[in-house]
Amino acid sequence: MSAQVALRKERSPAARERARKWFWRIAGYVTFLTVWQLTSTFLVADFIVPPPAAIVTEIGEIAASNLLVKHFVATLSTIAIGFGISFFLGTAIGLTMGRSRWWDGFLGDWVVSTMTTPGLVFALVSAMVFGLGREGPIVAVVITSFSYVAVNVTEGVRAVPKDLVDMANAFDRSRWQLLRHVYIPALAPYLVTALRYGFSIAWKIATLTEIIVGTAGIGFMMRSEFQQFSMAGFLAWVLLFFAFALFLERVVLQRQMRHMFRWRPEVAR
Repeated sequence: MSAQVALRKERSPAARERARKWFWRIAGYVTFLTVWQLTSTFLVADFIVPPPAAIVTEIGEIAASNLLVKHFVATLSTIAIGFGISFFLGTAIGLTMGRSRWWDGFLGDWVVSTMTTPGLVFALVSAMVFGLGREGPIVAVVITSFSYVAVNVTEGVRAVPKDLVDMANAFDRSRWQLLRHVYIPALAPYLVTALRYGFSIAWKIATLTEIIVGTAGIGFMMRSEFQQFSMAGFLAWVLLFFAFALFLERVVLQRQMRHMFRWRPEVAR
């Protein structure tokens, strides 16, 4: 019995912290919806800022049609291809830059310049080069997001303890064994961070490029509603975009991080 009581005492602070966090999260959403409703009712015409109920109705109509699945699949396939390429490309460049000062000097400025250039620039360049179609969004995602992966991996390689590398070399380990047993375990937190931030950039750039030249996808539907000056339809797609991005971050990525790094609580945040 005493062990059970002690376990309950240990869990109670964590439970209170979770309850407090959920309380303020729900309070934030309630405040946002209240301000939105008051703005639509008293300050701005409802065709400019439709009330929340109108957006919910619009979302229901989108969900009842085949538009939701069709255009979400189009955007997700673009992100999967583009970010898949950029993640492996950025990881390879980051490993190379982290282990070689020569390659760091050769590629470093280009990687940093790519990371600091607004994504809109690459979206417009891709649109002008590739025109309408899927190629433009995919290329824009690759160019925009690979640098975030490369920078994180480079810093991770530099943070690998030199003693571990020297010990592996002393035992005459091969480069593959050094990469597998020393670098990859040490790089795991950096790779996950690169995955989270790179994916968020890819998600936004894919949608932005679809708004400009897409023929399908969430961005394409936003542009379509904008051209019809349908604020309710436009906001419905924006909220669907927001909800799905939040679902991926909170439910998928963060849960995976907590599971993978449950032995390192400071990483699994």
